[in-house]
Parts: sequence; C-alpha cells; structure tokens
Amino acid sequence: MNKALQTLIDRGFIKDCTNWDGLSDLMDKESVSFYCGTDPTGPSLHVGHIVPFFAMHHLQKYGHRPVALVGGGTGLIGDPSGKTEMRKILPIEEINKNAQNIAKQLSKVVDFSENPPEGYGKAIIANNADWLVDLNYIQFLRDVGKYFSVNRMLTFEGVKQRLERGLSFIEFNYQLLQSYDFHMLNEKFGTRLQIGGADQWGNIVAGIDLIQRMGGEECFGLTFNLIMRADGKKMGKSEKGAVFLDPTLYSPYDFYQYWRNVSDPDAIKFMKLFTFMPLDEIKEYEDPNRNINDAKARLAYEITKIIHGEEEAEKARDAAAHLFSKGDGNKENVPTVQLDKALFENGIGVLDLFTKSGLTQSNGDARRLVVQGGAEVNGKKISDPKTVFTLSDADSDGDFMLKAGKKKFMRVQPS
Repeated sequence: MNKALQTLIDRGFIKDCTNWDGLSDLMDKESVSFYCGTDPTGPSLHVGHIVPFFAMHHLQKYGHRPVALVGGGTGLIGDPSGKTEMRKILPIEEINKNAQNIAKQLSKVVDFSENPPEGYGKAIIANNADWLVDLNYIQFLRDVGKYFSVNRMLTFEGVKQRLERGLSFIEFNYQLLQSYDFHMLNEKFGTRLQIGGADQWGNIVAGIDLIQRMGGEECFGLTFNLIMRADGKKMGKSEKGAVFLDPTLYSPYDFYQYWRNVSDPDAIKFMKLFTFMPLDEIKEYEDPNRNINDAKARLAYEITKIIHGEEEAEKARDAAAHLFSKGDGNKENVPTVQLDKALFENGIGVLDLFTKSGLTQSNGDARRLVVQGGAEVNGKKISDPKTVFTLSDADSDGDFMLKAGKKKFMRVQPS
C-alpha cells in the first residue's frame, strides 16, 4: 500500500476507496492532485467539517497536491447529502464573505504558502463560482446533463433519504454540479482524486463516471468515516452548540475545553485524527499505566494550537490549570466579562449575576442552577436564589469568579 494511504488508514480516516490498487499505484508513481470541497453556507467551519482537511494535510506531507475547493457556486444551492431538510438559500454577498472566512480557516490545517516545506505538495484554493455562476444552462444540459441517469441518481442513499421528506429540484441538480467540479478541476489542475465524508460517496462516484464519459482519464474517490463520539452523539456538538473554528463564535478557551473533556475512549482516536503528532508519539499515550487525562490535555493543546495558534493554546491551558489544578496557571487567561460597577454598588442578585455573565441563558436557568446546588461564587456554593452581591464581596483582585456546574467558569470584573 502507498505510504500516504497507509498513513490515513493507520490514523483511522478511511472508509472506502473506488479502486485501492489503482490509486496506490498512481500515488507511488507521481504526485497526485486531489481535492476536497466545502460549501460556504455559514461564516465558519466547525469541527465536524474538518476531518477531510486533516487528511489533506497528511497527503500534502507526502508530496501530493491539495486543491481546497470552496463552493461559492454550489453554496448558492446546497448539498442535500446527509441533510434532513433543504438549506436556506443565502444572498450572494453573504456566500462570498463566508467563502473568504473559510479559506482563512483552511490555511490553519493545509499549507497554502507559495513555498511550502520541502517535499510538500503545493496547495491551491479554488472557488467553483469561477465556472458555475456563468454557466449556460442549455449548454450545460447538452454537454453534461446527458450523461446522468435519473434512475441511477435515485439509488444513492443521500437522495433516497431526502425523497422521504421532500427533495427540491434545485437540490437534485447538486450532483451534476459537484460532478462538473471534479471534471473542471481535472482539466485545470490534473486533479484525479476526490476525498470527502462517507455521505459524499454518491457524488464522488458520479464525478468519476462523468470524467470518463467525457473522455478523461481514470479518477479515484476516497471517503472517510463519519466521526461519532463514544456516547453516540455527532462530532462537533457541545452544550453551546456547534464547535466553530471562528474564535468570535466559539472562544479558544471553550474550544480547548471541548477537546479536554472528550470521553476516555475518544482521546487516542481523536489524537490520531485531529493532531499532527507522529503515531509513534501517540502510542506512548496508549500505555494502560498512563493517566488518560494526559492524553486529553495533549489533544486539547495540540488542536487548539493548530486552529487558534500557540499563544491562544497556552492561554487556554493556563486558564484550565488555574481553574482545575488548585490555582496553578494564570488567572488572567480565564474567560472574562466586564459588568458595570454600578450594578454591584446597588447590589446585584445572584440570578442576574449568572445571567449577565453569560453562564446561564435566563434568570430561570440561574434559579435552577442555584437550587440544584450547581452555583459557586468565589469558591463558595450559593444555595439561596435571593443572595445579593456588592463590591465588598469581590475577591482580593476585585473580581467575582463564577462557577456553573463542574466545568463552566467565568471571571466577572466590575468596571
């Protein structure tokens, strides 16, 4: 097996390949241009999106050329694969802005520099709006549509699932457009491999078939396992919702804590998928005599460093150390919110304090937290919902350290 493919297998990425032997032989002979696409239907990727891009990183290290395709064109429609309902159609201006944001996020995982490290394939960012937006529909049907069988399209799992709930014609066209993307990338960059999640199998196979029907060379598809947590929940979800890569939507501290709090069975698996650590180094954490929390802490630090940078990873680690390791670490890096000092001068109720800090969504949530014994202020459990705090109740630094449950903290600074 080709070394790059074996690395993906060993790290737990791969589910299926259209032709193992053919792809392995090709990758042994030459640098292969390969692509993965994502539609800019939101302002940020979340961690459920990024498995293929971590795989892209490893393939690039072996000298293969990544093409990250941002779907500025297909994003105007929406891919029905793996979705239970039709996506909201966004304005073109919003799609374009999202595409720019996502391209920046992908650069954290894949090296798009003009001069990548020696031995790396030079990566490209492409936008399918360049060839889709101005398509002549009649010409497209004549040149591309004639190769597609509706009967065959209906056999693909993603389409069958949506037919039960309703599939719009605009979404039904998506497979033609994604197949056309593969054809265009094959012509422009010699792209011969498409990678993606397991739900993309039908679209990938359709693209390979289109290229061959239009007289092109044999191309290949590689799909990756749908990553589920050990508790059976979908990857990328948290109490706060989706775990976004954008720090304004999901803070680096919360991002760090998401990975620090994964279940024990997930720690090593996620370390293989979501860090760049060598497998030999990861193996050291598999020692049954080693504390699994060491692996979780390393996982959290490594992926936070990749996505948010080393400085933010250090801050998040220091904040966690201060909160969970008997005061070690740096208090300054704990998540902080500033509230008007006048609120404390007049006396602020504990329910308002927790809600205004952002730790609870409403005073009703705060009341339940207090009554159930989950609220602490400056290390003291608060059991009375009528408790009031003034500036004299602050700690020695003039702060209020709030704790909701076992793992949610906020430092409140009157200002």
